[in-house]
Amino acid sequence: MVIEKIIVRNFRLLKDFSIDLEDALSLVIGKNNVGKTSLLLILDQFLGAKGEAKRSIKFNDLNLDAQEQLKNLMINPLVEENAYSPVAISLRLIISYTDADILANVSPLLMDLDVDNHYLAIGFDFYLPYEGYKELHSLCAAQRAKFDAKYQEKAPKPEFNFIGFLEDNSICRFQQIRKSIKIEKDGTIDEDNYIDIKDIQGFKMENVILFQSIGARRDVDNRDVDKTLSTKTSDLYKAIEETAEQIEAKEKFLDQLRETDTQLTDIYSDIFADIVEKIKKFGGVTPNDTIIKVISSLQHRELLKGNTTVKYEHDNKDLPENFNGLGYMNLISIIFDIDLIMKRFAKIKEGGGLADINLLFIEEPEAHTHPQMQYVFIKNIKELLNEGVKDDHGNCRPLQYIVSTHSSHIVADSDYDDIKYLHRVTGKNEVEAKSLKTLSKVYENKDHLRFLKQYITINRSELFFADKAILIEGDTERILLPAIIKKLDVAEPAVKPTLSLLSQNISIIEAGAHAEIFVKLLNFLGLMKVLVLTDFDCCSSEGHHPKVKYEHGKNQVTSNTALKFFYGNDTNSDTLAAKTENDKRFVWDEANGKMTVYNDGTYMVCFQTSENGYQPRSFEDDFMALNKDFVLEKDFTERAVKTGFKEGFDTVDKAYEAAEKVESKAAFAFEILLNSKEMTLPNGNKDPFGGWAIPSYIKEGLVWLRK
Repeated sequence: MVIEKIIVRNFRLLKDFSIDLEDALSLVIGKNNVGKTSLLLILDQFLGAKGEAKRSIKFNDLNLDAQEQLKNLMINPLVEENAYSPVAISLRLIISYTDADILANVSPLLMDLDVDNHYLAIGFDFYLPYEGYKELHSLCAAQRAKFDAKYQEKAPKPEFNFIGFLEDNSICRFQQIRKSIKIEKDGTIDEDNYIDIKDIQGFKMENVILFQSIGARRDVDNRDVDKTLSTKTSDLYKAIEETAEQIEAKEKFLDQLRETDTQLTDIYSDIFADIVEKIKKFGGVTPNDTIIKVISSLQHRELLKGNTTVKYEHDNKDLPENFNGLGYMNLISIIFDIDLIMKRFAKIKEGGGLADINLLFIEEPEAHTHPQMQYVFIKNIKELLNEGVKDDHGNCRPLQYIVSTHSSHIVADSDYDDIKYLHRVTGKNEVEAKSLKTLSKVYENKDHLRFLKQYITINRSELFFADKAILIEGDTERILLPAIIKKLDVAEPAVKPTLSLLSQNISIIEAGAHAEIFVKLLNFLGLMKVLVLTDFDCCSSEGHHPKVKYEHGKNQVTSNTALKFFYGNDTNSDTLAAKTENDKRFVWDEANGKMTVYNDGTYMVCFQTSENGYQPRSFEDDFMALNKDFVLEKDFTERAVKTGFKEGFDTVDKAYEAAEKVESKAAFAFEILLNSKEMTLPNGNKDPFGGWAIPSYIKEGLVWLRK
């Protein structure tokens, strides 16, 4: 029995939100402020463990559109009860079960006796009932009348603050209901057909679902926990032990404590052996880098502050826990929390035994940890949690767990199909969740999908957390693009409110000339802008299309697959060379499965354009033409270019021949940087890579991307 889907409505940005869960790990990713913490909070609000205090829902937890709906109900005349639609924050859990599951706990919730229907829907609503709405509407009318009377002669007359009124008066009139809702075998929910769970005699929700969480705000700063009384008694003991009269008594006390410490430490080694072994697996680069011990510390003044402490082993010496780095402290804290939670799962259920569903949410486990440790965490956490929940009688239930993260390193070491991607819906006060395994329905070419799964998770997981992306050809652009971006930002600073490129969240992807493979993924991720930097790549239109220098009127074509993807059959070199900036911006035409030229499109494809009257075909060709003097003046080694590459390079139109003598594109790019020098620009800024200019096509694209 598992939760297949969570549906949330009107809670913060989770306006009309649904997320599919995997049977074990669901890895929830996305940029900041896309609802990951909100998902945790709404689950905790309605499913928090029995006996734990819950955070109160506030007015501002209502989605902004729901707040506006409530405001309009106050502005307009009172509606009749049969026309009233309650404003509500709601949670729906879609549960599936198999014939092998024991249904004793959920049988009171089942509303369909069809043996082929293996679904159950549990709902939680925090809503404004009609009577509460009537009270609120009446109170609002009274306060508005009082406000109007007070300010009727003031000019300009201020407006009544409906939102302020609702913040103060609305939430106290909301009510909560838990219900089992009719769900068809195809997953369709009949919201009007439900059972109020409070009417089911003897039913306990914790027998069906238990929820626990480990939040991101973990106390791992190693400061003493505030235990006021213990601290005071310890301070009092310290004052007493320093008097001469107490010395003899103190020595006897200490002797006894040392003997007891030795005995208790041996006992603790057995008690905590299991958790210590689990922590060893998370060592990071060095095996057993997180060996810890739990030892007795019944030592005089510390006795009243706590009689155990955690120490860690380093070079066969036991050091205090606060000597450990925050990363290890965070990791160890999570493992301790998990072990404690697993024991809670085994004991919380009413009357003993295990709940049917156990759900754990771990928020941002990467805090304070370096990349290698993040890899280790996600690799080992599955092994730790896949053991499931066990009780003392040998019974076992699987554990479903959600891990939310901003870490591209955790994503890189996760299964592609476990990933749930959250992002803001453009122009709306809401977010949506997308399961990456649904991409299999988008990509007809399964080789492309297989390549993307491997490439993105291994090389470019940060794409999932980006706002914009740049697709580049290869090594040359990868090496030089950071320097080029810096050059542009200092030479032509962004005008507010536009941010500099270096301050924007941009992912750079080496796509070669195969941008078309990435497009469906980029559409799926909903990035704001995508810049494609590719090569003109002119060639002969005859035979096997050999590479040639561009010459106007020679019926040449491009061999570049990215340009063919964007422009379709419009690949004549003369036609491409004449393209203006407006001809390079595109939008994805979903209906026809192709790119369409569109001035406000989210894609822009940039390739070499005329430099000083000369049309280059590659980056090296372009750089040579634009920076002829720089190339001729500087020393480039034979690792980068062939001997004598400068010979005959007397005019710009000889750039193609010079570029053909580049021995290694990567080495040439590195040596461009090595031959650069810091220069003060006319605007007073310093260009750390002075002496050469940015190729026009790259500058054109970056200026567009920066906006």
